[in-house]
Amino acid sequence: MGRHAAGARLGWGFTHTQYSAEYGVPDATRRAGALLSARSLPQNQHIMGWGAENPEPSPGRHDFEALDARVALMRGTGAVPVLTLCAAPDWMKGGRAGHTDWSRLETAPDPRHYADFARLAGAVARRYPDVRHFLVWNELKGFYDEDKRRWDYEGYTQLYNLVYTELKRQNPRNLVGGPYVVVDHDPPAADDEDCSRELRGCWGELDQRSADVVHYWNAHKTGADFVVVDGSSYTREGHRTIPDEFTATEKFADVTRWLRRVTGLPVWWAEWYVEPPADDDRPGGRDGWSEQHRTAVQATAMIRLAEGGASAAFYWNPQQTGDDCPGCLWRSTHLRDGGGALPMALLLSRFAYEFPPGTAFRPVAATAGRGDRIQALADDEAVLVVNAERRPVVARVDGHVLPLAPYEVRWLPH
Repeated sequence: MGRHAAGARLGWGFTHTQYSAEYGVPDATRRAGALLSARSLPQNQHIMGWGAENPEPSPGRHDFEALDARVALMRGTGAVPVLTLCAAPDWMKGGRAGHTDWSRLETAPDPRHYADFARLAGAVARRYPDVRHFLVWNELKGFYDEDKRRWDYEGYTQLYNLVYTELKRQNPRNLVGGPYVVVDHDPPAADDEDCSRELRGCWGELDQRSADVVHYWNAHKTGADFVVVDGSSYTREGHRTIPDEFTATEKFADVTRWLRRVTGLPVWWAEWYVEPPADDDRPGGRDGWSEQHRTAVQATAMIRLAEGGASAAFYWNPQQTGDDCPGCLWRSTHLRDGGGALPMALLLSRFAYEFPPGTAFRPVAATAGRGDRIQALADDEAVLVVNAERRPVVARVDGHVLPLAPYEVRWLPH
């Protein structure tokens, strides 16, 4: 994996989005800060959008105030800071200098401004010299070629190479990765020309357009310290989890192993998702799973990522300002009683502590009654057991009888 492999194995962390823990009711922000500091995880922030303002509204005129606040939060809570180099100021994509049209946040820079974006990346690296990990762009936003019905991986790779070179020029110890493509998939045996024949499983078949991005970038990149993707366990169209929401997470292990084989690089998941969007696309964007159900499926997805050998994985924290926040890591800091840990934070923190990259997993004897499904992961220090049923289950784990509540996630000392 190269000489930077150790530095690229950050393990489990999360990404800040529009709302996070730097603003709100003072007592709540203190509680959130204490939560993040207690067992610090790597934290990722975009340089524009998702909580940060336009970093260069006009050529050569920078505004880092909002980004400074997020970086200060990461530093203050002891995190390993990670920056995603996305998005681009308006003047780099045909807009007016000094103006920010947030509706065009996901527009890629014009090729004439790729070098300008690389220079912005260099300015970011100089401003935050303690940041060593950089993701180049996000989901190839703005790079889809409608005429060719595929991603413009040539254009993206040109941008990536300029940014990579600039970041290494600023500091050779900077670690850089791409292409941050969405690894979509379709149902098994789908009659679709976009289905790939090189990676398939019970969950479905990889979208060939995603595979093409990885292959082209890998062959034409100037260099990379890790490969980064994101994706979901549900299908690209129809949002189906096949054959069910727990088994569908096997995709994460399969894709991780495939990426390691194709690129020879440490594998990062910038985002991963297990909940199909709500049918009515209501705020919150999910289908009404209980927090217990959600956490159980997330725990299973993390087991699959770990089994596949992922070197880093960042939970996309969907933080909101109100009381209703499915899947959030902490209660909103805008609430007087906010800032406290929610179930996903407890899972993410404990998983990161017990199962860092390179963990030597051992076989675990875990069984349940006929028709009952459980998931398990173990090393010499801890065992994680997940009840994948909506009813109570009696499991036998390493010879011990273990009653589990519906969708319970249980940690056991070995």
